[in-house]
Amino acid sequence: MSIEAVCVGEILVDIIPVEEGSYRDGMVFEIHFGGAPANVAIGIARLGHRSAFIGAVGDDQFGYMLKNFLENEGVDIRWLVTKSARTSLAFVVRKSGGERDFFFYRDPWVKTADTMLTVNDIDVDSVVKTRIIHVSGVATAYPPLSETVYAIMSRAFEKGLQVSIDPNYRQDIWGYGDKALEVMDKYFRVSTIITMGFEELDNMFMTRDYKYVAEKIMRKYKNVEVVAIRLGAMGAYVKTRKEEVYKQAIKIKPVDTTGAGDAWTAAFITFYILEGKDLETSVMYSNIVAGLKCLKRGAVTAIPKRQEFEQYLNTVSAH
Repeated sequence: MSIEAVCVGEILVDIIPVEEGSYRDGMVFEIHFGGAPANVAIGIARLGHRSAFIGAVGDDQFGYMLKNFLENEGVDIRWLVTKSARTSLAFVVRKSGGERDFFFYRDPWVKTADTMLTVNDIDVDSVVKTRIIHVSGVATAYPPLSETVYAIMSRAFEKGLQVSIDPNYRQDIWGYGDKALEVMDKYFRVSTIITMGFEELDNMFMTRDYKYVAEKIMRKYKNVEVVAIRLGAMGAYVKTRKEEVYKQAIKIKPVDTTGAGDAWTAAFITFYILEGKDLETSVMYSNIVAGLKCLKRGAVTAIPKRQEFEQYLNTVSAH
């Protein structure tokens, strides 16, 4: 069977505290699967489609864990390579209401495996035999990973594939939003879909006027067909060249929002691109998947499988 979606970029371990608040002596942590594009690959697989992940892990216990996790989820790992380095880490700071912040053990702070993926590690022509390529902006920050990501995106764009990017802005990696926006410009020029959240609005575009940002992106990048903006507890707004849709989020009591944006993006790729559902339905379904993800700690722990998602829909319909 052919691969329908290929996700490219960072893969790492999320170190998540059990308790909210600042770090303190004796605090208890959990290790969880992480890395935005890798999370998306898992979400697509759980929703019943064939996904693959391209990236690099370290030759250590964390790297083995990540590789085994992907394989057990049914994600194709033919392009997952192992480097003689340590696996990248993201430490999560949990805040009230399920919100979080991050600091990283990877470039620019220390050299770790995920940024070491080179073009020579993969066969780009084989990679682009798919329907959609998805990447994270974190992967565009430092070479050689950034160069590898661009090579894949540009080749896919030339072939007429859907190319999706989530800027996934992290201050600890970029420093400043204007730097991130400047670097990502060339990646946006070979993208057809851009998804983002409040962190990108605040830090890269200096506004929370999501309609203004969507319109600005579409005016500047004529190649972009869809701009999707996740609004957290308020829901999501999506603009295409023909229509725009806003749908409210489902009502939940969030435990951990880590990876909620990735769950949303995985669902949107699944329903809108791979299954061809209408925009309104796709946004509504994506909001549901993202909301359900927030009910447990970890970026992918609570991303629903297809059967679980459909059971939720049936329960809502029954009421």
